[in-house]
Amino acid sequence: MASRNNHFNQIIIGSGAAGLSAAIYSARASLEPLVFEGSQPGGLLTTTTEVENYPGFENGILGPELMSTMKRQAARFGAVFLPKEAERVDFRTKIPEVTSGGETYTADSVIIATGASPRLLGLENEKRFMGRGVSTCATCDAFFYRGKKVVVVGGGDSAMEESTFISKFASEVFIVHRRDELRASRIMQEKVLNSDKIKIFWDTVVEDIIGSEEKGVEAVRLKNVKTGQRRDHPTDGIFMAIGHTPNSSLFKNQLALDGEGYILVKDGTATSAPGVFAAGDVVDHRYRQAVTAAGMGCMASLDAQKYLAGLKA
Repeated sequence: MASRNNHFNQIIIGSGAAGLSAAIYSARASLEPLVFEGSQPGGLLTTTTEVENYPGFENGILGPELMSTMKRQAARFGAVFLPKEAERVDFRTKIPEVTSGGETYTADSVIIATGASPRLLGLENEKRFMGRGVSTCATCDAFFYRGKKVVVVGGGDSAMEESTFISKFASEVFIVHRRDELRASRIMQEKVLNSDKIKIFWDTVVEDIIGSEEKGVEAVRLKNVKTGQRRDHPTDGIFMAIGHTPNSSLFKNQLALDGEGYILVKDGTATSAPGVFAAGDVVDHRYRQAVTAAGMGCMASLDAQKYLAGLKA
């Protein structure tokens, strides 16, 4: 059990848009939340460049700058930031516990905002060119490819939806799919197959991403899995649409999760454990936008505040 000095009104696990939004609302309510920043402080937005679809920034804002601004805003009202990753939790005790570095912290309420990680191909140049031609979000970045050629990797509904959306901006969209048929639903397939701007490279995988520090992504190296033939295909950008993995492994056997690992919530943001709430992409497998994550962070804070008020009643 943690010492009195390690007990807080609230612990927030995660420091992306959802976690920081929750921290702002909870701090303004004088809860002085302790925020575990995690292995990637600021979340996925710190890997992006220009963010143009977050309300309030007429000329856009850099992802890292937006997250830094939100963190300072939360700190201004009394949020406390811990540059650690939560390593173990116990929500089956009367008072929720979070352990990191051999030290245990307790709280009357917990908000989980650990997000989700886009699935990648595992290529070294994915990280090198992330935000500079490599993207995992068409809604976020398609606008930047107006009149350009784009590659989309995937064969499911997400890939079809992303390709269709990108085709509104790009001159050409090339879907790279490792099989000879799509996994997407029939209606999503028809949208793609009936588009004169979208082409499909069947039985094909991406072996490498080619580019330079000056220009970013310039081409992808493709391999036909049946013939073994390789070729370099010029492109201005590549979108990974092979799904997301919720960062919820820490909560397995602690909270109710769906079949894909997303945390199940009810009555807003309440999880299956009393006093534990969840927000953002670790819950949301549909929208996955910074503004929706921030909105859910607000909801989680308000739900937690109501819960805490009930404890004192």
